[in-house]
Amino acid sequence: MLRFDNILFLHFLWLIPVLILFYVLVFRWKKNALERFGNLELIKKLTLSISQQRQIIKVSLIILAVCFMIFSLAKPQIGTKLEEVKREGVDILVAIDVSLSMKAEDIKPNRLEKAKHMVSNVIDLLEGDRVGLIAFAGVPFVQCPLTLDYGAAKMFLDIMDADLIPTPGTAIGAAIIKAVETFEQRERKHKVLILITDGEDHEGEPLKAAEVAEKEGVVIYTVGIGSVKGVPIPLYNESGRNVGFKKDRENKVVTSKLDELTLEKIALQTGGKYFRATGGESELRKIYDEIAKMEKKELASLKFSQYEDRFQYLLIFGIILLVVETFISERRKIKEEWRGRF
Repeated sequence: MLRFDNILFLHFLWLIPVLILFYVLVFRWKKNALERFGNLELIKKLTLSISQQRQIIKVSLIILAVCFMIFSLAKPQIGTKLEEVKREGVDILVAIDVSLSMKAEDIKPNRLEKAKHMVSNVIDLLEGDRVGLIAFAGVPFVQCPLTLDYGAAKMFLDIMDADLIPTPGTAIGAAIIKAVETFEQRERKHKVLILITDGEDHEGEPLKAAEVAEKEGVVIYTVGIGSVKGVPIPLYNESGRNVGFKKDRENKVVTSKLDELTLEKIALQTGGKYFRATGGESELRKIYDEIAKMEKKELASLKFSQYEDRFQYLLIFGIILLVVETFISERRKIKEEWRGRF
């Protein structure tokens, strides 16, 4: 299978027809110039040592060399290469609240975008740990299974949004149970859940879910994001324009505030810790330091495909064509020309 790593460079292929047109015009200009100078047949006899065929060959080599170099800049990658990866670490699931309340803007640009930025930075810190993502609102959803492919995890993280799960609400308890089910059931350690939410659970009993997690050996670190005072929840139309704030049945503006007490109890139940989100995101570094102290296990090996670069061959071939072009002379031996005529 062929792919290009820097596909934008392929736009330079428009230079090829431009070069061809340029050289056509140059040859035509030379011919017209000779015609203006004198009789064309007489001039050809006087310039027998100059070979138009060799000129065309030299131009063709230059154009081909440019073509190969453009393809080399696009970094073609061919075939696949299977590698077996074995690492030591722990399994980390990150559950992110994607309910409508996470669109509150008490943290800029909003709670959800801040949470995603924090998780992205955590993934950058990981070395050997498997990571997975759970999105939850009224119901939880495994956005990314446990994986050693951090690039894939960040790709799934980028597409998280408040409209990802149509069921409204904030089911923290259900998210914890989904995480417990996602971890390997036969183990009672090496399992970490990072729960990022504004802490307002309207759907269940998160503390009972935390008890289940504790029995399964899951350590939960909770991160509260938002204001404890309460802020309105903005609403947007399809074009992304603010159309006001969420209201209840009595037409009163609904406010969302951080429930730190619940998050603290969840973390303490499982032996974890509660942190409140800050601008400097130091709490994520503290969580990572806590995880780094945990006992490691050899994680399941992961086989993945890796494309192999082939641009070197095209670049070398392009350079060879340019070298060959420099050794080809536009002149030919007059004796050979006259021998062909008699």
